[in-house]
Amino acid sequence: MHLSCGRFELDLSTPRVMGIVNVTPDSFSDGGKFNTTDKAVAHAMELVEQGADILDIGGESTRPGATPVPLDEELNRVIPVIKALVKAGIPLSIDTYKPEVMCAAIDAGVDIVNDVCALQEDGALEIVAASKVGLCLMHMQGRPQTMQADPQYQDVVNEVADFLAARLKAAEQAGIARGRIVLDPGFGFGKRTSHNLTLLNHLSSLQSLGLPLLVGLSRKSVLGQVVGLSVDERIHASIAASVVSVMKGANIVRVHDVKPTVDALKIVSAAIQN
Repeated sequence: MHLSCGRFELDLSTPRVMGIVNVTPDSFSDGGKFNTTDKAVAHAMELVEQGADILDIGGESTRPGATPVPLDEELNRVIPVIKALVKAGIPLSIDTYKPEVMCAAIDAGVDIVNDVCALQEDGALEIVAASKVGLCLMHMQGRPQTMQADPQYQDVVNEVADFLAARLKAAEQAGIARGRIVLDPGFGFGKRTSHNLTLLNHLSSLQSLGLPLLVGLSRKSVLGQVVGLSVDERIHASIAASVVSVMKGANIVRVHDVKPTVDALKIVSAAIQN
């Protein structure tokens, strides 16, 4: 299985690690640590040295209750970082739902659009279709500002699968080839702890959609609910979540703690291959 994404053809026969680069003051885990271009670029290069296969650059927090960022501010945060990293020899992803940011990021050289809204904003489908970038379509119930207020599902696995299938159909109808698309069930986005754990347990059922799966569980509150630890103490839980995700069918894991995750997944790959 491969993912065609901009300048790269990413081999997904082994699990890949997407390193998180938050150029934000308010992300739930590392907000404010890398909120200047120089700090973000230095952090990104450190993640590359640790073994990251992809860098995911975001300029707006989508944590529960996060305040939306004005367009100009988001552009000012992410575009200089993308331009500084475009020669790093690694696929770059832009984490945004705004079509204008997608367009500017593609022009700056990103290889993947990672959209928590699954290209539902006006013009987003057309912008990605007109490019050669890869695409991550994610499920979210509601919006970041209100998504955790009272999420409800009759059957979370099937409802997530149905949504992703519908967005995949819309992407294909817009002219985006399947080989450019990865799907994300959206852990923590409009889901209670029980919903997240059910999704994780049944992640392999989403393979029926026939596309690679991306999972982002790193340091999230569902892990804190299980282990009873603060966000800064969830590294071991995050690694365990990545291991379980890959063993359940994930092809890409999006993480803060790259080096330990890379090491853990090397063991998973070696065990699966033997």
